[in-house]
Amino acid sequence: MKTTGNTILITGGGSGIGEALAQRFHDQGNIVIVAGRRLDALEAACAGRENMHARVLDVESAEGVATFAEELLADFPALNVLINNAGIMRYERLDRPRDLSDAEATLVTNVLGPIRLIDALIGHFVGRQDAAIVNVTSGLAFVPLSGTPTYSATKAAMHSYTQSLREMLAGRVEVIELAPPAVQTDLTPGQSTREGYQPLGEFANEVMALFGQDPTPSEILVERVQPLRFSEAQGSQGAIMGNLTGLSLKMFDQLGM
Repeated sequence: MKTTGNTILITGGGSGIGEALAQRFHDQGNIVIVAGRRLDALEAACAGRENMHARVLDVESAEGVATFAEELLADFPALNVLINNAGIMRYERLDRPRDLSDAEATLVTNVLGPIRLIDALIGHFVGRQDAAIVNVTSGLAFVPLSGTPTYSATKAAMHSYTQSLREMLAGRVEVIELAPPAVQTDLTPGQSTREGYQPLGEFANEVMALFGQDPTPSEILVERVQPLRFSEAQGSQGAIMGNLTGLSLKMFDQLGM
């Protein structure tokens, strides 16, 4: 994937990983469109940056995604890179009956959202030179965090979907998976300052260095996520999952769940 001269759409671009990557890609000479639900956050991410644009997108609406894509391509016909980053993460207890609204919302946002957006744009992308689709998954796609079971499952699903997409689009559209480790963002309560999580700036810098490799890796894996990604092959998956379950139980206590 080339890293300059693109027109890039980044979902979930108003905060966290999406905002950090959007600004770094913009710094490298790309036109960047950040999309998400909160216009104020998107506009703040774009502040003072020419050729960085904010667009409201609600991935929960199939009709809304289709309309968004149609209007986006009318305004930015040179669009050639999609980074599916928008996602939500909710703690859930599986050891008792519960309201499933969090699980259902997570499935729609994290799986149906990117699938809908890819589908709405794929006809355009297969005809574009230097087209690329980047799906942001998680280290939890490979070792689930039992306290966020639906989130972990959605990321595993997107890992699989990305593999299929890569095969089907081989030679026409570059398909890349970006799997972050635990990063200091506002994805969950208290996460932005949580000890042991990778600082956002450090993560983004490492990611951009990996994108700059030639050829670009099909999986963007910073050093901290590699123990999760390769845990099954290395025989460490059970031990890592046990540690993550302990963290889940601590979070339940902190959240009063």
